[in-house]
Order: sequence, then structure tokens, then C-alpha cells
Amino acid sequence: MSISIEGITKNFGSFQALKDISLEIPDGQLVGLLGPSGSGKTTLLRIIAGLETADEGRILFHGEDVTRLHVRERRVGFVFQHYALFRHMTVAQNVAFGLDVLPSRERPSAAEIRKRVGTLLEMVQLGHLAQRYPAQLSGGQKQRIALARALSMKPQILLLDEPFGALDARVRKDLRRWLRALHEEFHFTSVFVTHDQEEALELSDQVAVMSAGSIEQVDSPQRLYARPASRFVFDFLGQVNVFKGQLEGRELRQENAWVHLPEGFSSNSLQLYMRSHELRLQSAPSAYAHLPFRIDSISLVGAEVRLELSPVGWSTEEPWGVGITHEHFNSWQPSRGDQCYAVPQVAHVIEEGAAAPHTLRWEQGEMDDPAAMI
Repeated sequence: MSISIEGITKNFGSFQALKDISLEIPDGQLVGLLGPSGSGKTTLLRIIAGLETADEGRILFHGEDVTRLHVRERRVGFVFQHYALFRHMTVAQNVAFGLDVLPSRERPSAAEIRKRVGTLLEMVQLGHLAQRYPAQLSGGQKQRIALARALSMKPQILLLDEPFGALDARVRKDLRRWLRALHEEFHFTSVFVTHDQEEALELSDQVAVMSAGSIEQVDSPQRLYARPASRFVFDFLGQVNVFKGQLEGRELRQENAWVHLPEGFSSNSLQLYMRSHELRLQSAPSAYAHLPFRIDSISLVGAEVRLELSPVGWSTEEPWGVGITHEHFNSWQPSRGDQCYAVPQVAHVIEEGAAAPHTLRWEQGEMDDPAAMI
């Protein structure tokens, strides 16, 4: 079931929550709405569901205009962040609730309801907990029950509002993997809201990045990360290291730090954005970059070693972060207070007035003086 969102605008009093939003969601895709608090993600989700009414624009399901249809007529499943389970009902009764309250002419038989509930509980791997109450479940189990309840109505579309936000990191990761597998098996169209970049990039077929009631970019996770279309998208998708300076000839310079750029940049004031894996560290500067740092902290947690760096002889708004392999760390053995130089391998140039960042790449052969590498 495809979803077409056409020119949706929503105001709450003098506050404009959504500004002329248009978005195409193909049939069977899992689409993430990603953005900070207040960007309009949940408002848009509720308008798709029919829980809110847009001031302007249309919502179409598979070409049919559902803008004026009541939420009950849209056949949409909705999963809330805080489960919204009935505490006085068993797990099985919670899953069956939507079916039990249907008008008699639409309600399946009691035997059919029991069969459907049993099938759904097995699908979410909680059939053995059918007679327990919500208070006896973990957070992850509650969210699976909420999902089973949403699926009990055989929705055409599944909408999820921060579905894993109240869970700890390990449970979130497990449920994300499980939801993706469920989606691959049943091919329903899903839209979920999140402010977690990792969650959006891991789960989604397409991600719509939202800011202040507008959509900044819609793209696949791979293209979104590799080709952010605006400064906001770049800033929002994980930690980036920013070098600001003035263009002097072909050098972007700030005090004693500089990076040599190719021809073609006209703006005097530029910014270079570099992710942690797009930098390497050396004991001496490169021929095309002079970015001196002091090592402030070293973290050996996870698959890489994270170094936090502060500039020497120039300034940044935030410390830089660089990730190196454990093999590199063991051969180098850096300590807090050591000095090193950052050498960009890839940099994204933010130029005033440019439609999108320009990506620069340096070949390995350009990193002269192999003896400087650490």
C-alpha cells in the first residue's frame, strides 16, 4: 500500500508544525522520519493515521484520497512509544482488543479471534506469555505485544512513533533487527518516527530528514550518509569535525592551521566537514594539510579506539573525534597530551550559497612522507 503525502500544512495556533510537506512512500517500504524534537515527525505520522487533521494538503493510500476518512476507516496500525497496553487485561486480551470492539457485523467469530491472536503471539515469539499481565513483562516484551495488537487488525499500513525509545540500548538493537526481519517477511508498508540516527539508517529503505516542519532530504541510508544535501543533514547524521577558515589563494586557513584546496571555490569563507573515519593521524603534517592537535582522551570501547583531540594554535567549537583501529593503536601506543596531525582523506566543503556540499578526495599517494604515518 503506497502513501502519497501532498502539500500537507498544519498549524497549532500561531505555531506552524508542518510546512507544505510532500513525500512519496512506495508500497512495501520501511520509511524512517528522522529529526530533532519539534521537527514535525510525530505530527506528520498522526496525520497519516487520521489522528490529526491537516489544514491543507491531501493523504492518498494507493491513489485513493483518505484525507477526510476517519481513523477507523483507514486500516492503519499504530504503535506508540509507551506501549499503551491495558494493565487489567492479559497479553492475549490486549492483542484481541481491537477485534473484540468491532461492530458485530465486522467482528470475526470468537474462534477466529483466538486463532489470530495465537498466530500473532507466535509470530512475535511470545505465545508462552498469553495469560500474563503487562506488569509481568519486560519493556521489550511489552513493545512486541503492542506490535502484535497493531497487526491484529490486518492493517494496510503500520505506523510506529518512537517504538524503541523507552528501551535500553541492547533491547533496542534486538528489536530493530527483529522488526526488519518481520517487515521482510510480510512486506507491509511502514513509517516510523525516530530521532536516533543509527536506528533510522539501520532500519529504513528510505529516510526523510525533517527540520522545523520541513523535509530537508529524502534518500536511501547509503546516499543520505554519503551525499547529505544540506548543512543541517550533515550536522544531524552523527558527529562531524568542522574546520572553518578564510580562503587565502588556494589555502583555507585559520591561524596556523590550513588545508590546500583545488581551484573553483569563490566564497571567501568556507567550512570543511570531515567524519572521524575520513581522517588519519600522522606525526608530521601533510603537504596539503597542516592541522595540529593534542590528544585529550582515549577510549578503547567497541570495535575502534576513539581519540578526542583539541587544536594547537587554532580553535574549534567542539573537540574533534577520530577513530583508529586497535591494530593502529597498539603499534602507535599514543598517550594523553601527545601531539599529532590530522590529515583529511575525504572532506565535504560547505560553501555559502551552494546548493549542496562539494566532496573532495585525496588519493593515498598524495600523503607524502610515509615515515610521518603513525
